[in-house]
Amino acid sequence: MHHNTRGALLALSAFGIFSTHDVLVKYLGAHYSTFQIVFFSVLFGFPVATLVLMGDRTDGNLRPRHPWWTAARTIATVTVGASGFYSVSVLPLTQFYAIIFTAPLLITILAIPILGEKVGIRRWIAVIVGLCGVLIVLRPGAAPLGLGHAAALVAAVGSAFASIVVRKIGHDERSVVLMLYPMMTNVVIMGFLLFFFYEPMPAVDFGAAALIAVMAFTATLINILAYKTAEAAIVAPMQYSQILWATFYGAIFFGERPGIATVIGASIIIASGLYIVLRESRSAVSGNTPVLRTRSRFDAGTFIRVSSLLRKSGETQGPKGKNTGE
Repeated sequence: MHHNTRGALLALSAFGIFSTHDVLVKYLGAHYSTFQIVFFSVLFGFPVATLVLMGDRTDGNLRPRHPWWTAARTIATVTVGASGFYSVSVLPLTQFYAIIFTAPLLITILAIPILGEKVGIRRWIAVIVGLCGVLIVLRPGAAPLGLGHAAALVAAVGSAFASIVVRKIGHDERSVVLMLYPMMTNVVIMGFLLFFFYEPMPAVDFGAAALIAVMAFTATLINILAYKTAEAAIVAPMQYSQILWATFYGAIFFGERPGIATVIGASIIIASGLYIVLRESRSAVSGNTPVLRTRSRFDAGTFIRVSSLLRKSGETQGPKGKNTGE
């Protein structure tokens, strides 16, 4: 089997697990506050994260070399965790994914002021077309918009910002800092909020929260293997397969049927994102390739980032010399 085919299949498996992870989040979200779900998903993920961090042999301490950028990313990541989990809980899964898939478009925009990226007319057109797809999904004025839609948009913007910051400081900042700060902040803030929102959980729901952490870590490891196996331009588009899982899971477990506006809008958003990924994969088009080098799903600070583990393992060159850095 060709390495690109193998990598694509691995990525499809990883994002299938991530989608199943979101089904459990949605299930728990019907009974518990978002803060409680985030808290326990991070808490159960800490033992695995600790084992990973113990393997970091880089000399240094936990003081960030870029404290302001690290703080900004941490705030954005914690916000993404709360808003993303909330929107998964209250929105149809297909709508949530359609909105969160705007992250590559937003990364392209944010890369201009933060990374000094030069965006040509073709990528600008792709961004504008993709944002029009968002308007088709949301149908402002024609369909009621709720807090869940706003939360999904916040998650998309926050995730794009966090990814761009990692692209900016990732070569200088230790992986342990990039992984640990958002997780610790999530535990502290969500733990404090539990005093006001905690609901007793039976053993089965504790098990679901633990399974969320296990699935996130398993999917991340498979995704890492996919990026080590295949070219980034092949692996990155596989994230859009989640819309198929969302349609399937939504129909089976939650009685959701995507409307025609969601289908059309999501198709436009995905097509725009795919174009940007493929455009960045061409030499001399992008100096930073910010979308192509975004390895993780939306950055919620509840599980370890793919890019951080790739860098920690020393994996900087993929097949055929393709960079697999940030």
